[in-house]
Amino acid sequence: MMMRKSMLAMALGMAAMAGPAWAAAEPITGRWVTGEKDAVVGIAKCGKALCGRIEKFLIMPAGGKDQRDVNNSDAAKRNRKLLGMAILTGLVADGSAWRGDIYDPKRGRSFTAEVRHKGNGTLEVKGCFGPICQTQVWKKAS
Repeated sequence: MMMRKSMLAMALGMAAMAGPAWAAAEPITGRWVTGEKDAVVGIAKCGKALCGRIEKFLIMPAGGKDQRDVNNSDAAKRNRKLLGMAILTGLVADGSAWRGDIYDPKRGRSFTAEVRHKGNGTLEVKGCFGPICQTQVWKKAS
């Protein structure tokens, strides 16, 4: 009996030390300045998931505030306004990250996304196409 209690106590202790591996994804809602410092993206609840919409241009694109999605690979979507458009979609918590999709209006393509709150007012935003990934650090907007 003493051996079982000892084993149980050890197992619980080990599980407690491994806790961070099971940690839930930290909240990422709020307003964030993109890694290229050209826009502010607001991340909020969109149905059952989170999404991130372009709220403001920090570097005005050629078309001004009325800039359209001219680089979209789908010709039917090239008339959409970028301002207000969701570039992060379907973000759901998965372990310590949020997973969904990210759209890059400069390339006109979508990629799988992984977003992590890194503390100190930053997000790590990773977009991947197969095994090839690119990561940006977004900073909390004031």
